[in-house]
Amino acid sequence: MITTPRPPSVHSTTTDADPFTAFLRPPTSETEHERVDRLRREADAKRISDNIDEEIKADRERIRKSKQDIRLLLLGQAESGKSTLQKQFQLLYSPGALDAERLSWRTVIYFNIARPIRRIIEALETTPEGDDDDDFEPGFSVPAAPAGLPSTGDDASLSPSTQSSIDKQVALFRTRLSPLLAAEAQLADRLSGGVNVSGSGKGSVFVRTGWQSRSLGLPFGKGRERTASAGRFSFNGGRGSIDNQRGNELELQLRESDSEEDKLIHEVASILNSCEADIRELWEMPAVKRLRERRRLKLEEWADYFLDNLSRVSNAGYVPTTEDILHARIQTMGVAEHVFDMSVHGRTVRWHLFDVGGARGQRHSWIPYFDDANAIIFLAPVSAFDQYLDEDPRTNRVDDSLQLFKQICSNQLLKRTHLVLFLNKTDVLKSKLAAGVKVNKFITSYGDRANEYDAVVAYFKAHFAQVHRRNNESNRVLFSHLTSVVDTKAMQSIITDVRDSIFRGYLKSAALV
Repeated sequence: MITTPRPPSVHSTTTDADPFTAFLRPPTSETEHERVDRLRREADAKRISDNIDEEIKADRERIRKSKQDIRLLLLGQAESGKSTLQKQFQLLYSPGALDAERLSWRTVIYFNIARPIRRIIEALETTPEGDDDDDFEPGFSVPAAPAGLPSTGDDASLSPSTQSSIDKQVALFRTRLSPLLAAEAQLADRLSGGVNVSGSGKGSVFVRTGWQSRSLGLPFGKGRERTASAGRFSFNGGRGSIDNQRGNELELQLRESDSEEDKLIHEVASILNSCEADIRELWEMPAVKRLRERRRLKLEEWADYFLDNLSRVSNAGYVPTTEDILHARIQTMGVAEHVFDMSVHGRTVRWHLFDVGGARGQRHSWIPYFDDANAIIFLAPVSAFDQYLDEDPRTNRVDDSLQLFKQICSNQLLKRTHLVLFLNKTDVLKSKLAAGVKVNKFITSYGDRANEYDAVVAYFKAHFAQVHRRNNESNRVLFSHLTSVVDTKAMQSIITDVRDSIFRGYLKSAALV
């Protein structure tokens, strides 16, 4: 009989099948102390590994959830009202955070008083009475050559003795108000952190995220931690769910830290209080009124508000009201993100609101936020028909808004993004028209249309709608609103409507309806 040799078994071996296992096997000579030490190291390594696994899992979950968040961009030129609109969102959906930074706005408000005072004095010193010559460049693609703007005031020059009297009075004001003029630079440095932005217009002051901590005289991390803590609360769509007690506690903490650490604000407050009568007398000078009427003194809209409320703002122990904060102005540098949890029709969604710097030199920072934006609110200040860019004094601001809106509408990254247009600062527009400022002196294509509010807003609305229609490849609907973003009552209704329309678009794009 022939027998076949049995093949060797795969399990019959005298060596380890896994070299790595053999490598990890403890030596036979291991002592008890070495064994305990080894087990401890292995437990530490496993704990670290498990923590890494948990972090990776949490990161994946955050990324998954973040894809379900809504990202809203506030776009528009500088001084169009973006930051004020952000405050209205904050007031509606996270008022605790606004309370936490309430005291920090005193720095901005005091700066909003000091800067116009300096500009008034400089204008009185450099512009002789009767010299009302002004240049403007008409807008909406008309000839580039500047044309003189007729005066709205009395063209007659004052007598030399009267002019000399005004010069002496102005020199006296400069002396009396010198502490406030000196404080302006300190306030600006406090807000900007000493950062100067080139090509941003003469005298512009820009702030980065975290300016609130600097304005309270606190270390950056300390102030940021306090103000951020209020922003982490979840407010489900209404004031009824606000933790007012917590907001009051945060304000009290900031008030206490301010009284201990911030000397600049107390010094400026004391200066304003002691100089109130001089500031009021300067503001009410007939020469100042004439300069404003002749457009030789151009102040920002907020100057009137704070100078008219000087008595209250200069009081000892002054705390900014919500109305004060909405009127306070400061220019944003870069992109600031604000997060809100909103409940819409029973569903809570996290919204990321991005407030961007609108100056020409800042607009490049918008682009990285385009690819995942769900919605855009574009703010165009229709009251700016008689104003020009700080960065380019020959460019009409309405012209610039139209060109910028065209770039947004035609951008391929944004072709499916929900688009809302705010024709903003209608309150300022009404005031200018009531004062007799003629639109066709600056926008020559306006022609002989009525210089009335309804006709003017209809004209601007038609131009922006035309820009959208010519640059709308995806048949996107343009939602338009006439707004004054400092009007809280009206804005709450508009923001709610915009929120609902954005949310419906979000659900549709997510194939949830």
